[in-house]
Amino acid sequence: MTVHDNSSDSVVLPPAVSFAGGSNQVRVRAHNERLVLSLVRLHGSLSKADITRASGLSAQTVSVIMRSLENDGLLLRGDPVRGKVGQPSIPMRLNPDAVFSFGVKIGRRSADVVLMDFIGRIRHQFRQTYAYPKPDEIIAIIMSGIESIEARLDRDTLARIAGIGIAAPFELWNWAEEVGAPPGAMDEWHGVDLQAEIAARVRHAVHLQNDATSACGAELVFGVGPSYPDFVYFFIGSFIGGGIVLNSAVYSGRTGTAGALGPLPVRGKNGENRQLLDIASIFVLEKLLLERGIDPQPLWYSADEWVDFGEPLELWIRDTAEALAQAIVASASVIDFGAAVIDGGFPGWVRKRVVQATREAVTRLDLQGVIIPDILEGAVGAQARAIGGASLPIFARYLIDQNVLFKELA
Repeated sequence: MTVHDNSSDSVVLPPAVSFAGGSNQVRVRAHNERLVLSLVRLHGSLSKADITRASGLSAQTVSVIMRSLENDGLLLRGDPVRGKVGQPSIPMRLNPDAVFSFGVKIGRRSADVVLMDFIGRIRHQFRQTYAYPKPDEIIAIIMSGIESIEARLDRDTLARIAGIGIAAPFELWNWAEEVGAPPGAMDEWHGVDLQAEIAARVRHAVHLQNDATSACGAELVFGVGPSYPDFVYFFIGSFIGGGIVLNSAVYSGRTGTAGALGPLPVRGKNGENRQLLDIASIFVLEKLLLERGIDPQPLWYSADEWVDFGEPLELWIRDTAEALAQAIVASASVIDFGAAVIDGGFPGWVRKRVVQATREAVTRLDLQGVIIPDILEGAVGAQARAIGGASLPIFARYLIDQNVLFKELA
């Protein structure tokens, strides 16, 4: 078991789609306040006149709201912008230190706890690896991560924490054999309400969402969302998962499992029928390394610090790309997506190679009658699940759902 506890201000996200969120006084904002904050988050900075035009609110209402948000520390004034005539406009931007949120990612090999600021930057992070997840151990890891991070914070920062968002796979007991768990070892998860267990131990509001859905939501908010209102999203973790974005909103479907792309049927390299997760998941690379006597532990220590494993990595990328290409064509046959976005718990150089190999693999398939979407690298990166989790409390208190926001602007 390995613990990594460190701080980071190095997460670079496009400022035009940065996070927004609350005030020094952590409370739920009124609808029009949420609308103004959401517009500023979406565009990076806006003047009063810009917000008036975009929101449909009166200039007087916007003035009152912006004054209130500025007084609460949510918005910061930028430098005046002088036009040819009239008074200069004052762009307003989100205050990164206004609100913080914990994001928790529960994986089948590791767990991460991050503290995210108001504009989506990770300020602190805590990671622990394990052979497979057990309920008591996971709860202890989450609490250790929160306590470790909170110990570094001053009283004012602690008062600005909006809550905790947990991103975890649903039905963690599934595919236990694939991760090498002993028979029945993960059956303990049956009946465990992780959200309630954590809520009973902390003073913060606790939210829970599927891990791949959380990653997809992070891509919508911080990544390609402003450019592609409809996209299919693949996140390659221990097991590949995904999400669907339609009309600039994550579509979860009737039971909340829409876009769970792991079970999608594809052909294996020998022509046999397989599930996508049996080919395009990191646990498959782990097995390839073990078969060759190579220690796979570096896969789980840090998603940003993989080494080049040579031949087994090349083989895994090739097979993953072939399977992803089939999944993309199948998805595009159902919905006319503008993009297929690929991300995962690995460094950018691995993501680049997977995406390029997938683009090449698509060209070798029968594409008659199919319009292939743009195949893109994810913009958020390995921490997409934790970032998506951390967004849940902020949206709950301070922002308008992306889909609602676009309807407001229509």
